[in-house]
Amino acid sequence: MQKKDPAIVNFVFIAIALLWIKTYIVYKLNMNLQIENLIQELILFINPISFLMLVFGLGLLLEGIRQKWYVLTASLVISIILYANAVYYREFFDFITLPLLMQTNNLADLESSIWELISPYDIFYFADVMILLIIAYRKPVRIAFQKMQTPSIKAFYFSAIAFFLLNLGLSETQRPELLTRTFDREILVKNLGTYNFHIYDVFLQTKTKAQRAMANGNELTDIEEYTESKSSGSNKELFGEAKGKNIIIVSMESIQSFVIGKEINGKEITPFLNDFIEESYYFDQFYHQTGQGKTSDSEFLLDTSLYPLGRGAVFFTHSNNEYSTLTEKLNKEGYYTANFHANNKSFWNRDVMYSQFGYDRFFSMADYEIDDVNSVGWGMKDIDFFEQSVDHLNDIPKPFYGKFITLTNHFPFHLDSEDKFIDEYNSPSGTLNRYFPTVRYTDEALKVFIENLKREGIYEDSIIVLYGDHYGISENHNPSMEQFLGKEITPFESVQLQRVPMIIHIPGHEGKTISTVSGQIDLRPTLLNLAGIDSKKDIEFGSDLFAQDREEFTILRDSSFITKDQVYTKGSCYDKATGEILTKSECDPYRQRAKLELDYSDKIIYGDLLRFHNNH
Repeated sequence: MQKKDPAIVNFVFIAIALLWIKTYIVYKLNMNLQIENLIQELILFINPISFLMLVFGLGLLLEGIRQKWYVLTASLVISIILYANAVYYREFFDFITLPLLMQTNNLADLESSIWELISPYDIFYFADVMILLIIAYRKPVRIAFQKMQTPSIKAFYFSAIAFFLLNLGLSETQRPELLTRTFDREILVKNLGTYNFHIYDVFLQTKTKAQRAMANGNELTDIEEYTESKSSGSNKELFGEAKGKNIIIVSMESIQSFVIGKEINGKEITPFLNDFIEESYYFDQFYHQTGQGKTSDSEFLLDTSLYPLGRGAVFFTHSNNEYSTLTEKLNKEGYYTANFHANNKSFWNRDVMYSQFGYDRFFSMADYEIDDVNSVGWGMKDIDFFEQSVDHLNDIPKPFYGKFITLTNHFPFHLDSEDKFIDEYNSPSGTLNRYFPTVRYTDEALKVFIENLKREGIYEDSIIVLYGDHYGISENHNPSMEQFLGKEITPFESVQLQRVPMIIHIPGHEGKTISTVSGQIDLRPTLLNLAGIDSKKDIEFGSDLFAQDREEFTILRDSSFITKDQVYTKGSCYDKATGEILTKSECDPYRQRAKLELDYSDKIIYGDLLRFHNNH
């Protein structure tokens, strides 16, 4: 009896199957993608297949060694893309975008953070590539390395297109208008898949590049009407309160409000800030509104009262735009404007952007004496930074506007033992455990800074603003955060954790806590009002924090929003007082408005529309 030939499987199909399975496993084990029903699970399972078929299908046109090299190369490149997203997601709960990849001159400074996120077990992310190498080398008889016939290739590609259309159709049933939700990368990845998301991201980047060339001043009309209609005025009693005084801004790296007034091991985490709040205005419902640009986004919000972009960092992508900035307005009023940050001047493209904003001087790494003793983690320790910065303050004209950016409390939150004023926390998260000593160190540095300002006679003649720039502890550490806070972290609680400290100290004013909902976009109009500068004709989306009739409506960059009574995030509406889920209709009056406001701000940036503004 004649033996049957062994079953033959093409090498290309093995590669597709392995990478498909691996991608789904990474989705389930490494990414916190919320699945609500079986259809969404099916979408998550099938979304990689169309892309993989289209890419690896080219290998079906090759045979022998050429097919092997093509399949192995494609598998390795796609695996690297998947791995990079998984590593980035570990800390930021977000996905890499093309504008983010363009920030290559930041990579050297990011080295310590990147190594913190990499694990020896990550070799398993490339297990399929190793399997393919073994197959290619040993050439098992049941696996073929040959071309397919033209009719079969056509059927293969028709199947790939059919899978994509099925994927898209199912996704639209779950998320109507899916492709307009560019601000929500999790929804896009969950429905389109990591690989198709990156293709869509390239399309978006091409589209945004064309927006400036196609833009015209007529697009500003609706935006001007909108910003004028939402204006809540300003506090007339405080108008000009800072006139002639120095304005000092401190951007406190990664400090969130949950540390204020709290203790670990019986010791205060922020003893100085707790005391400083007692003699200052403290806004305890103040939210950061940053995106992928992190600290640079908070700087952008401060200077422009525009929202940062949903993809990448505007400091990189649109540094040559025209902006109406807080800095240039203070310049015109006779302020000397300076930035102080003991880091490489090109990091986050600051040297270019600061010049565009109108700063007179940028005191960067080259202006500080930095050595191994006064450095840790990302660079110069905050205490040494402030001590040397006060010396620079004595050399610049008065009145001045000075912005200081701290550095020590930066992920991965490393600190020398001699600088730890409190012990580390005890939880499964090493990141959270280290966070508290670095926050305590920055708090001590701020105390030293204020004492030095008093010693030099600067303190009593200065308005001092301290604010957190963005979150420090991501959702990746929620289990340990639940241990610290003593409660479950729901999506509602995650939004509450986006609050950052906001403190304004005005000489001669008593301390007061103001509990109106607000955000970083409100800083520019607040400071301009204090400086006695009218900004009513400016295009700005924030409003004076001290305005008595200000509307309590703050939008986060991911389109979540907070009102006096509600919190909306991840498709759910919550009661702000209790955290209980409400019907979506109770948030409906604000949902479209939040989207509109973000879209308007994006149009200004992508189209460089302020070049057409008469009052610029």
